[in-house]
Amino acid sequence: MNEVLIPLDDVNLVTLWGARNEHFELIKKGFPKLRLVARGNELKVLGEESEQQRFKQVFERILHHIEQFQNLDSNALEDLVGISGRVDRSVEKKIGEPAVFKGEPIVYGPNGLIVRARTPNQLKMVDSITKNDILFAIGPAGTGKTYTAVALAVRALRNKEIKRIILTRPAVEAGENLGFLPGDLKEKVDPYLRPLYDALDDMIPSDKLKDYLERRVIEVAPLAFMRGRTLDNCFVILDEAQNATDMQLKMFLTRMGPTAKFIVTGDLTQIDLPKKTQSGLATAVKLLENIQGIDIIHLSGSDVVRHKLVRRILEAYGDI
Repeated sequence: MNEVLIPLDDVNLVTLWGARNEHFELIKKGFPKLRLVARGNELKVLGEESEQQRFKQVFERILHHIEQFQNLDSNALEDLVGISGRVDRSVEKKIGEPAVFKGEPIVYGPNGLIVRARTPNQLKMVDSITKNDILFAIGPAGTGKTYTAVALAVRALRNKEIKRIILTRPAVEAGENLGFLPGDLKEKVDPYLRPLYDALDDMIPSDKLKDYLERRVIEVAPLAFMRGRTLDNCFVILDEAQNATDMQLKMFLTRMGPTAKFIVTGDLTQIDLPKKTQSGLATAVKLLENIQGIDIIHLSGSDVVRHKLVRRILEAYGDI
């Protein structure tokens, strides 16, 4: 059995191995044919020479990642080590927690963040948008439908598949009548669009995002501002679509130009429209489900990727 010593004098060991050695355990999982012994500022690698060479190549990428981004999270480490990105049913919890799932990266964000599908239904969204021009993603809070949609839009922009991203929401909390709020137009509408900005912040460096917004390469605006426009050569996301009326959603969908992609996300259990006002999302799902080029994906509590308690809260509330 061959032995190789790798010095670790120039790396933060807590960042490398994890606060509780979770990174070290993950690295060992990726190299089951090797024995790894970490002692102080030194790593001992025992095993066959061919496996040692493969390990050294991967480990150099890990060290380079830490040097470049000054951090290392589990998602990035799994990519670097090359651990499989599909569902592993062997780790499914007895208490009903979902199996571990890691899809292929969609985009790489600042500071080494890797954005990817984290549930099978999110992966369906990734696959569907390559085959369809309109995608409805419907499900409860925390299922990652908006975040995944924004990631797909950012990927399309980076790959030069489209020239612009347009993100929109109904400003239903203000009845889309924002005149009574203080400030200029941007200051009035930004609170309602903040979740979209948060997703963009995760995926685009701040200076580049500022430039995109100033040049309107990325536009974030209330749904009412889509009226009368033709949206072409762009990726458009309508979020919180359950709060659009029938006429608003019809208006939005008919803005679509020949080379556009549309994703509509919403949660039919969180409709904030006035009583007796029909949700346009509910109507659209019924009317459009059999049209070629339009796909409808339903996410559920099993897709929740926020804190594990969110899933249990949703289950407790049921249909309330």
